[in-house]
Amino acid sequence: MTQIGEMRILFVTATRIGDAVLSTGLLSYLIERYPAACLTVAAGPVAAPLFEALPNLERLVVIEKQRWSAHWLPLFAAVATRRWDLVVDLRGSALAWLVRAGERKVMAKGDAREHRVRQLGRLFDLDPPPSPRLWTAPDHERTAAALIPPAVPVLAIGPAANWRGKQWRAERFAELAQRLTDAEGPLAEAHVAVLAAAHERKQAEPLFAAIPAHRKIDLVGRLDLLTAAAVLRRCTMFIGNDTGLMHIAAAAGTPTLGLFGPSPSTQYAPWGRHAALVRSVDPPETMFGPGFDHRTTDTLMDGLSVDAAEAAARRLWHSIESVAA
Repeated sequence: MTQIGEMRILFVTATRIGDAVLSTGLLSYLIERYPAACLTVAAGPVAAPLFEALPNLERLVVIEKQRWSAHWLPLFAAVATRRWDLVVDLRGSALAWLVRAGERKVMAKGDAREHRVRQLGRLFDLDPPPSPRLWTAPDHERTAAALIPPAVPVLAIGPAANWRGKQWRAERFAELAQRLTDAEGPLAEAHVAVLAAAHERKQAEPLFAAIPAHRKIDLVGRLDLLTAAAVLRRCTMFIGNDTGLMHIAAAAGTPTLGLFGPSPSTQYAPWGRHAALVRSVDPPETMFGPGFDHRTTDTLMDGLSVDAAEAAARRLWHSIESVAA
């Protein structure tokens, strides 16, 4: 319960998982700057679970999107009865100006030529900007410890995406995993953990067929977001499409290679000390021709070869080894 005199912060963040993860650097900054503040976080229903273990979380408000922007009305009703010391609105809405607040930080749509983390950092004149991070609870860590074997390398792969155009073919993921984990690979004899939602199992099937049974870790449909973060923290490397899972891996501190095609890597590359990306050779502006439909158009990632992805993974691995040395 909030006591009189305690600082209250309202933080309105994204609907999508990836954007919500990238915003956690600002939350980390605010927690460090105001360690006794009580936090209320408002987020979309898919992203909201990312904040369940946030320190000093007083309330988590789920924004259920509605037609004609009607979703702002219940949110306003939920937060308008008190005065906020600080309102941070990353959705660029009018909410921050309608509630009583001592200080307001409002961000509109960002520039696609600049990384989202840098855009967020400028709200508080932070240079360098704070890196995303995720907070987990003991139950997430216990579950992850039971799923990931200790003392063995684990290559985590995210083969799915929220639309087909930015989804690398599963057969290529399978070949890449084989190359990286064979006897001569940088992750020789590593276990391979496959992460995806339950409805994305089809995308993972070629991977399962290629991985020896004793090295396969099937996590499809088995993880909530924070358990996924705890799992990825225990993995040696993550390779996956441009998705929220990719950003979770990078925020967890796992060496992360993001695979990009039609989405803007300048704005949404994985962010972290050990994060890298590799792009399709096809320019994104050539991918959205006549007849494009994000619901039915097949992958736009065929311009990314297995050779190129392997080379990028090896570069990332060697950069980590050089830092460790």
